[in-house]
Amino acid sequence: MSTFLGMPAYAPRGVGQLRAEEPFPVAARRALADTQLRRNIGHATQTIRAKRARVVAEVSDWEDLRLAGQQVKAATMARLDEHLVRLEQEVVARGGVVHWARDANEANEIVTRLVQATGETDVVKVKSMVTQEIGLNEALADVGITAYETDLAELIVQLGNDKPSHILVPAIHRNRAEIREIFLREMGNYGLAAPADLTDDPRRLAMAARAHLRRKFLTAKVGISGANFGVAETGTLLVVESEGNGRMCLTLPETLITVMGIEKLVPTWRDLEIFLQLLPRSSTGERMNPYTSAWTGVHRSADGTVDGPRHFHLVLLDNGRTATLADEVGREVLHCIKCSACMNVCPVYERTGGHAYGSVYPGPIGAILSPQLTGVEDNASLPYASSLCGACFDVCPVRIDIPSILVHLRAKHVDARRSDSRVPSGEAVAMAAAAWVMSDPKRFAAAEKAGRVGRLLARGGTLRRLPPPLSGWTSSRDAPAPPSETFREWWARTRGPSS
Repeated sequence: MSTFLGMPAYAPRGVGQLRAEEPFPVAARRALADTQLRRNIGHATQTIRAKRARVVAEVSDWEDLRLAGQQVKAATMARLDEHLVRLEQEVVARGGVVHWARDANEANEIVTRLVQATGETDVVKVKSMVTQEIGLNEALADVGITAYETDLAELIVQLGNDKPSHILVPAIHRNRAEIREIFLREMGNYGLAAPADLTDDPRRLAMAARAHLRRKFLTAKVGISGANFGVAETGTLLVVESEGNGRMCLTLPETLITVMGIEKLVPTWRDLEIFLQLLPRSSTGERMNPYTSAWTGVHRSADGTVDGPRHFHLVLLDNGRTATLADEVGREVLHCIKCSACMNVCPVYERTGGHAYGSVYPGPIGAILSPQLTGVEDNASLPYASSLCGACFDVCPVRIDIPSILVHLRAKHVDARRSDSRVPSGEAVAMAAAAWVMSDPKRFAAAEKAGRVGRLLARGGTLRRLPPPLSGWTSSRDAPAPPSETFREWWARTRGPSS
């Protein structure tokens, strides 16, 4: 699909918090030196991995569910324009207002204008990846509006003046002692202070957060949310969560503003049956989410009274999604339901954490999503942030072929560099030389013998440092030392030259 609602695929002007400030290898090298970070991430991902494996093993038709999820998503993307029009019609028919945002700048302008119209300067928020993507909190702060995160992990990140490092558990890089210190130091600056005798017991930490947030819930007149799913046939939005803070934000404020990426649609309520089984098992390792909240426009009783928010606004965000949809290979990334299962099994993420990716979407899914939303050249290092082991595909609940998309994006990056430069790169020269050598048996045999010189540079059977231009390879990886005997020589010695 190269058009959307009759318009060309849109490349965004403002993409929010998706561009990395430095290449992944630079940031990853710094993260690898942080032993505390590696311990925190390793312990957390191993725990989540084990929980997921247990509950998935209980479902005899798990692979059939994955296949069904993949097929529903593919069919939805093929008719996304029709489903979005239906969603808008149903939301409006039920008292809501729909706004269309081409990029992060427009989305932030819309939400800021809506909050300012209420006269409020404080808002409460449900955990939302898409509002992090557009940098909404920062945009609101620029005009004097304070957004209070109510998810526990998001609260930790906000109080610590930090950045999220995981899609599901934004504060996964923090341990209990660090969280206690943040609460004691910062809670009083934003509202009710933490108890002076606060310990790092998880229950005590949760109680302190609950008491701190209670006043915000009861006084806030504006709530802001994302959406895990939108149902086109009824105009219903859904949020699934584990703490109950989402339910408070969605029901208590007078005005509710939901920002949703256009890919979050499912056509019918029946489709939710698939995803509400796949998502909790893949994300938190639970059979179902403790809180699944659904709302449809503004709900008025027969006597005219309003149950819940009096005003509802839905902001539908593109921000590079239609441009991604135009890529026949890369569009599969829009099937993602943001469960984070791929991050919990990724050996690269486990060792570097999420901040190294430089985007609000870290891990394997971020390595293919961020470059497509911004343009590959704006995040050129992320498709290389993978060993291509395939573990991410094995656990993805909607069977996104992340390794294949990574290779596809790497090829696009190489092609772009080749077309932009009249002088071939060192890598291109090396590949051309290798092709010339390998195309002739005699040249290849001679190269094998010459390669034995590398044994002189090896230490402990490993090549750790080679002279330029090969130093570009060994600067970030080791290579085994060349064998003392080539395969051809071994064959001739054991089988005879004639064989």
